Amino acid sequence: MPSRRKVILGVVGLAAVGVGAAAMLRRKPPPVRPAGVPLSAFDAESTAEEVTAGVDLTGKTALVTGVTSGIGLETMRVLALRGAHVIGTGRTLEKATAACAGVVGRTRPLALELTDFPSVVACASAVQALGVPLDILVCNAGIMALPNLEQVYGLEKQFVTNHLGHFLLVNHLLAQVQSAPQGRVVVVSSSALKWADETAIEWDNLSGERDYSANRAYGQSKLANSLFSLQLARRMAGTATTSNSMNPGAVLTQLQRHAPAWAVSLGNVVGPAFMKSPAEGASTACYLAANPAVEKVSGRYFIDCNPVVIGGNSENPELAEKLWQVSADLVREYLV
Repeated sequence: MPSRRKVILGVVGLAAVGVGAAAMLRRKPPPVRPAGVPLSAFDAESTAEEVTAGVDLTGKTALVTGVTSGIGLETMRVLALRGAHVIGTGRTLEKATAACAGVVGRTRPLALELTDFPSVVACASAVQALGVPLDILVCNAGIMALPNLEQVYGLEKQFVTNHLGHFLLVNHLLAQVQSAPQGRVVVVSSSALKWADETAIEWDNLSGERDYSANRAYGQSKLANSLFSLQLARRMAGTATTSNSMNPGAVLTQLQRHAPAWAVSLGNVVGPAFMKSPAEGASTACYLAANPAVEKVSGRYFIDCNPVVIGGNSENPELAEKLWQVSADLVREYLV
């Protein structure tokens, strides 16, 4: 447990970092924008309600994973507020039910444990049994920076939770999304994709056993999110169905729960000054899920409700195709 003096110094230090970061942001060159993609007037302070103002989702069905807290809960709340029937998933039915009970509008709770492939298949089957088009699918659930190596199916757990479980879910539900007049898939990625190994995906170390790094493993899973969305968009080219990935920004949520207890407590104190609220963090996901301005945009990466070109491995089509093939091989038993 750090001393009071260390905590105070930490607060002061974080404040200084925040001031320095703000100065750097003022000097930072404008982001590169892809040609032919509409820009919005929204920014980092826009909320999910603001970016969906005037949007009517009555009659549409949405699925949002990881709705028990944070931006997933806010995404479900706002989509339901706009009239959608929202299927919200949690790791247990009890948690999903509690989250849905606190939302005004039409919701349906489902259990989805992304590290348990039979659970993923069961969740998809329950959605298919509804017999309705799936207009919106938001892949939001995730875990971050596990301090020690954990494995599922012999694979590093963050890769399974953040990417592979969603890959399996989307593949089971893709026909249902494509049956909607304008189906949309939104994959929540992160700026942490830059934490991945410089070789991109460590194909020979998906177990994580060689030189495990919590941040590098998390970054790899987030890079996989963007590559998955890119390849999905390529596979659906020429159809009315779109897929985009996005970076919600630094949001103060339960995603940081694996950090040391003192760091979490410190973050709760100083975080609001430097980090987004869940309402702001959910804005880009809701914008991509519901705003008519991007109904024909696919295969892009968004930050603060605007497309950006980040380059590097995240936009490598060959890498995206290989990830799809490797992922399909890893879950082949459950794709039938």
